[in-house]
Amino acid sequence: MANAEKLITTVSTKGQVILPSAIRQRREWQAGTRLTVEETAEGVLLKPAPAFAETRPEDVFGVLPHKGKPKSLEEMDAGVLAEARRRHARG
Repeated sequence: MANAEKLITTVSTKGQVILPSAIRQRREWQAGTRLTVEETAEGVLLKPAPAFAETRPEDVFGVLPHKGKPKSLEEMDAGVLAEARRRHARG
């Protein structure tokens, strides 16, 4: 899109900007699409907002209940390998 023509829009009295339909269609941004707005040295950058809030492992660790003794690293590795083999055999 480096050779794309320059499009012009206007900021309304409410601070709203209408994005040209060609851009909305290429990006598949429908009405109601949430965008993040980031100010950069080059201007303003719009990106689709993530569907879920960013979390850290420590925020969610231990959320799901587990009954029984913890698995060893060897048992976890064996379980992952068994599932990979099962999925590979399935096609």
